[in-house]
Amino acid sequence: MTKNRLEAFSDGVLAIIITIMVLELKVPHGVDLASLKPLLPVFMSYVLSFIYIAIYWNNHHHMLHAATSVNGPILWTNSMLLFSLSLIPFTTAWMGENHLATWPVALYGIVLLMAALSYYLLAHCLTDLHGRDSGFAKALGSDTKGKISILLYIAGIFSSFLTPYVGVGFYIFVAILWFIPDKRFEKGTA
Repeated sequence: MTKNRLEAFSDGVLAIIITIMVLELKVPHGVDLASLKPLLPVFMSYVLSFIYIAIYWNNHHHMLHAATSVNGPILWTNSMLLFSLSLIPFTTAWMGENHLATWPVALYGIVLLMAALSYYLLAHCLTDLHGRDSGFAKALGSDTKGKISILLYIAGIFSSFLTPYVGVGFYIFVAILWFIPDKRFEKGTA
């Protein structure tokens, strides 16, 4: 099975996710800059989520570029990833509208954790398909950054119940780790 349809479908879903997120940004009722201040938490949540969607799109693109084919398990793990990412607009809006309250920040972290686990599974399903000695598997390597990200999301979720800003700090830190596209797959081929 070729990977082109999977890539096209994923690109379309990610474009829709970004569109849904931007529609949550409401126009202020005032005409001065002070009327933007109440919207700052919503806007900052949007910025963080937009960065996350861009990170996933970039890394998904690089990873699938290194793949030569896909199979049923890959289609399902990719669907799990897209499902997780599709929840980001909801948790983004809830977190922003409630000024980074405990439960919205924790749920945002749970959704990010779901996406990270799905991406991790997708990468390892691709490795299984291409073989442990393939260029794809060599490019993926030990996936240390992926494993660390999962642990940081868990720490962020638990931290959210102590201080939501610390939880958000963990999520920002993971975004910084992945902000520069993952170079592992630019050189590796299946």
